Amino acid sequence: MSRSRVAMLALLSLLCACSNTSDNTPPAQKPQAANPTVEGPIAGGGAADCCIINFGPLPIDLRTQGYVPGTPFYAGVSFDEAEVGYRETEYFISGTAMSYIATDELQSNGQWSVEGADAAEYVSRIVVLRPMDDAAFNGTVIVEWFNVSGGLDAAPDLTQMHTELMREGYAWVGVSAQSAGIEGGGAFDLPLKLIDAQRYARLNHPGDSFSYDIFSQAAQSVRNPVGIDPLEGLSVQRMIAVGQSQSAFRLVSYVNAVHPTIDLFDGFVIHARGKGSSALSQVPQVDVSTPDPVFIREDIAQPVLVLQSETDLFILGSVTERQPDSQYIRLWEVAGAAHSDVYTTIKGPIDRGGDPTVADVISNSDARPPFISCPIPVNDGPGHWVAKAAVAAVDKWIRTGEAAASAPLLALNAQGTEFLYDHVGNVRGGVRTPYVDAPVAVLSGDGQPPANAAFCGLFGTTELFDDALLASLYPDKQAYIDAIDRSTDASVAAGFLLPKDAQLIKARARTSDIAEAPGS
Repeated sequence: MSRSRVAMLALLSLLCACSNTSDNTPPAQKPQAANPTVEGPIAGGGAADCCIINFGPLPIDLRTQGYVPGTPFYAGVSFDEAEVGYRETEYFISGTAMSYIATDELQSNGQWSVEGADAAEYVSRIVVLRPMDDAAFNGTVIVEWFNVSGGLDAAPDLTQMHTELMREGYAWVGVSAQSAGIEGGGAFDLPLKLIDAQRYARLNHPGDSFSYDIFSQAAQSVRNPVGIDPLEGLSVQRMIAVGQSQSAFRLVSYVNAVHPTIDLFDGFVIHARGKGSSALSQVPQVDVSTPDPVFIREDIAQPVLVLQSETDLFILGSVTERQPDSQYIRLWEVAGAAHSDVYTTIKGPIDRGGDPTVADVISNSDARPPFISCPIPVNDGPGHWVAKAAVAAVDKWIRTGEAAASAPLLALNAQGTEFLYDHVGNVRGGVRTPYVDAPVAVLSGDGQPPANAAFCGLFGTTELFDDALLASLYPDKQAYIDAIDRSTDASVAAGFLLPKDAQLIKARARTSDIAEAPGS
């Protein structure tokens, strides 16, 4: 959209507001995002040269990592979604995307004013998961901004939230909004065009300055389809945008700059953001950096839940951007959680939602074999349980108007420079769960050696209690069960744990060997 067109729209809106004072005048409508051309479902690919990558001195066949040639490539769940009643399809989307520039200085309060700048042609893709039974759809679509930090499209929020999404009938859409996932770049450099050139050769990304509009157009193709409908006739009632880590940085800028200009999303889960936010535009377009610190703008009327781990506060620096709860903003900081964890990379991809042993706290140094192995066992904390509660809370907020619960912040010293810890070594305050209130380990968002900070530093640590400490906390099995039950019930009552997940945690307490007498 040109600057003159944006200015004309603003002027017309102002004139309409001033020239008609009738109480029956409907509110001015925000513009719609452009509709891309949708092609698909996409099939094919998987030629002989597919799926082999070089990692260090050795080639790795991604088929040994759970990837099935001829299916959409992204890091998410690795089981067949049909087992839980879902269908996966992939579509190409294409059109003309615009970049954005600021019309005034960008302030830390997030109340940014922007306009369209350059335009570029693109061909990207979306991946859709929807209930196979139309009647099972609950009306809400979760749109995830694929994370490209590793140099491939990854869906960490799908991995953490999928059991809740699939048991409650949500649809999910993953969006290849950024260049690295398509064209290359990032730590492991596994773009779509490299993984399966036959399937993805036609994709073309013009650069991340256009990522915000590509994300909008992808969501528009689902919410208000023209031509091919990626949801195959499902009626969308609500749409929630989610993004974790580097995608959270992007969503902060999206909420502050783009969301106020279009009528598209009903709510947001900004998950594991760090200090600052992503540039609004970058070279070769005009470089438009964003302020530091930056907060979520408070003049929007759609729920925004910011979900944070211990890692995010100090290692990623978001402690300077703690934002008080307001009418439409909530901040949840999760005690015992790390930026990434064992569930996200190992347990989650194979979790179909009914196995209580997923509640076990395990000691594992292989964060994502063979790609990431750490010196100290990585975090196996409560992050995914709270992520499920977060997306459910935002959905309920939109449907009913009942706001998500407010949460205490993680406890810091008087200077705000360090966490405060309880008698066993877990952080005090924050969102509480059985993982820290009926603990079997010290669970931290930091603790990996600094030399391994690139990825391992984001995975935190797990230090299982020895037998003596366990015996002092839980003299017998019933004491452990009672502690789990009390903490779990309190988490459910506070709104930070879902009842169906609480059932799994309680069930596992009764079959685990924690606090069992020797030989029992």
